[in-house]
Amino acid sequence: MKWDLRSSNPYTSYDHFSFDIPTGTHGDVYDRYLVRLEEMRQSTEIIRQALEKLPTGPVNATNPKVVPPPKERVFESIEALIHQFHIMVEGFDVPSGEVYVSVESPRGELGFYIKSDGTSKPFRLKIRTPSFVNLQSLSTMAEGRMVADMVAVIGSIDIVLGEVDR
Repeated sequence: MKWDLRSSNPYTSYDHFSFDIPTGTHGDVYDRYLVRLEEMRQSTEIIRQALEKLPTGPVNATNPKVVPPPKERVFESIEALIHQFHIMVEGFDVPSGEVYVSVESPRGELGFYIKSDGTSKPFRLKIRTPSFVNLQSLSTMAEGRMVADMVAVIGSIDIVLGEVDR
């Protein structure tokens, strides 16, 4: 299926890059392997384009309420050290509300649902991992196969069991 969040719902600056969405035609282990290789080639091309368009100079935000002070100031000023400690330990308050944001990860859609009550800690956090979703297709891929084939099938969907068992 030709689907990639970077193309269908561009985030950050993906709409400024051109890349292909690799797909297979057979749906077997070897086909998924070839797709993964092509995904790596396309990622290399995106990186090349990003490096060409990278602006010169600093790229960090400068809002002191959310950005720690520069490291050299932390080493020279007790106020800067305290400010960094405050941001890293206590965080900063975010507006009340809820949001779902997803990105294209190497295994598929990785999504985060966050609900805020206006404090620095989330009221609710739900993470949608691609490995759990990808594992749901295992029974279809295993149908009619030998048990010995399961190692290759599981390896081809590249699951992380820590993501699945949450």
